[in-house]
Amino acid sequence: MSLVTEEIKASASEVYYGDAIGQEKSKFLLTEMGLPNGLLPLEDIIECGYVKDTGFVWLKQKKQKVHKFEKIGKLVQYATEVTAVIEKFKIKKLTGVKSKELLMWITLSEISVDDPPTGKITFTATSGLYRTFPVSAFRIEDVKKDVGGVDLAKDVKKDVGSVDLAKDGQVVEEVKKDVAQVDVAKETQVKEV
Repeated sequence: MSLVTEEIKASASEVYYGDAIGQEKSKFLLTEMGLPNGLLPLEDIIECGYVKDTGFVWLKQKKQKVHKFEKIGKLVQYATEVTAVIEKFKIKKLTGVKSKELLMWITLSEISVDDPPTGKITFTATSGLYRTFPVSAFRIEDVKKDVGGVDLAKDVKKDVGSVDLAKDGQVVEEVKKDVAQVDVAKETQVKEV
């Protein structure tokens, strides 16, 4: 049963339909509230909404998703509907999110950030148990670096000769210094450095 009623939708400040806009708006809202932008890595978002007066937010996706946060080695399960009340540095009354601990899925009810932006993030279960991790484990860095019309995250090969152009989604310093020397082919791929 959905927690998002027609009454809630009618009172929403913002309602968006579609994956691209849903991804953009959910990351923007998380960032605006001082939370890491990779906290809700949902796919195929069909609807998202936000009631500014109460802080109620919802995201609906086509199917349930299990995501592994590589930096901490944790599996998190996202239901087809995720709801919460969001405020500065905190998500409370969270539904639709579970974390795998040992052999069990634990339902999460609250997420809070201490000492933002480089501090710790705490996940609290409905049982009161909690775990704390670095905020950086849930942050997605913007990998697009536009250099002369070239999207390095998409169009540039990772290794040209012996120069490693990308490391963890960011352009290494050596390439930044030599950007002026980059020749771009018609297909926006690097010919040589």
